[in-house]
Amino acid sequence: MKLTIHGAAQQVTGSMHLLHTGQYKILIDCGLDYEKDSHIQLNENFPFRPEEIDVVILTHAHIDHSGNLPTLVRMGFNGQILCTPPTADLTELLLLDSVNIFLRKEEKSRKHNRKRPGRGRQPLYLQKHVMDTVDRFITIGFNKPFRITGDIELTFIPVGHLLGAAAVVLRINDEGEEKTIAFTGDIGRKNYPVLNDPQDIPQVDYLVSESTYGGRHHSKDKNIEETLVETINKACIKELGRLIIPAFSIGRTQALVYSLNKIFSKGLLPPVKVFVDSPLANISTGVFRKYHSLLNEDAQDFYNRQGDEFEFDNLTYIENLRDSRQVSNYFEPCIIISSAGMLDGGRIQDHLYYNIQNYYATILFIGYCAKGTLGHRLLRGDPIVHIRDRDLAVYATIKKTDLFSAHGDHADLVNTIKQQNKERLKNVYLVHGETEGMEAMANELTREGYTVTIPERDISYEL
Repeated sequence: MKLTIHGAAQQVTGSMHLLHTGQYKILIDCGLDYEKDSHIQLNENFPFRPEEIDVVILTHAHIDHSGNLPTLVRMGFNGQILCTPPTADLTELLLLDSVNIFLRKEEKSRKHNRKRPGRGRQPLYLQKHVMDTVDRFITIGFNKPFRITGDIELTFIPVGHLLGAAAVVLRINDEGEEKTIAFTGDIGRKNYPVLNDPQDIPQVDYLVSESTYGGRHHSKDKNIEETLVETINKACIKELGRLIIPAFSIGRTQALVYSLNKIFSKGLLPPVKVFVDSPLANISTGVFRKYHSLLNEDAQDFYNRQGDEFEFDNLTYIENLRDSRQVSNYFEPCIIISSAGMLDGGRIQDHLYYNIQNYYATILFIGYCAKGTLGHRLLRGDPIVHIRDRDLAVYATIKKTDLFSAHGDHADLVNTIKQQNKERLKNVYLVHGETEGMEAMANELTREGYTVTIPERDISYEL
């Protein structure tokens, strides 16, 4: 049996791991590599022949895990894609959104290169390829063993992080010897709004673990409720201004809306108008309602006592662009939740354009912003930023919290791995993280007696 890490090797994005068992090839995740964004077509340069892959197993819907599936299908893969039911629904939404992003970039590139015909950026895939991909989804519930072949059994273990997210546990008969290997996908954190805590991963022989927050720890001084109450009270009650929160449409927005619902339901703040301005968030919230039985106990109790977690007085979901632009003419104190979370596109740029020079506006970041994005420039304190072809001075207040991060931190990741019996676990392979964070995890685990490998891209390891 052979394991090859083809993506997210000493970097965060582009998760793609190939497990070769005899004559059977299993691909775990097939994500977009954002580090190739300036040359997006590099994502179609697979280090294997797509038609030779027998099956794909998808851990969860986020684009850095699912976003290259249509390319794989377009280039010859014709097998099944196995995932949980919520992952199938959310992945379809995110892949269709990716097509829109590709087309917008193509149009921008075409305009930029209009004097040089043929130099525009081509989409990596189109809607047809997404629908061809969706047709290959086979959904499997949590904790229900599924026999892929006579020698390979798959079980999905819930890990929080996102609705439907799962660790992949494979039990394999390898030439008469039973071997078990688990892929964590992305591990969530405990007590996160809406989502259940990660479930323990069964004992295995080999573990491929994410390390996104290796070497980093989440804030502990305040909880989500306290942080939001303090921020809203200052921005909207005392200063009578507006609070703008960039948030990813799937997962982060639902957690935020539910948290606001609890705050206003308890009467911890006077009523404040809340706008959710993201078409994708509106649609994906319907998926959260569809799989309500998979939400955590706190959300279930809230629903039984007070109704829909994602609806409350003074909350408005903006449907169209005309209504979105009207929000700029709402002069009462308000909260605006909009995508994209890193400010690199979407309707959030319109809200920033009209408010970045507003002394009575506060911008609260609740997620990670990659280098090079507008969000990253604001967080590092740039006094002037470029939005919609204009250089604008930053007068708004910029704030940040990591409490809405859906990733487990260093302690969470290490504790997940330490649940494994070190006498049985032959090797831990660290992926989906920066090298410094991986080394911090590796050092701690090695001191505890675990064998740890930080794989290089495209290098095969015999199991």
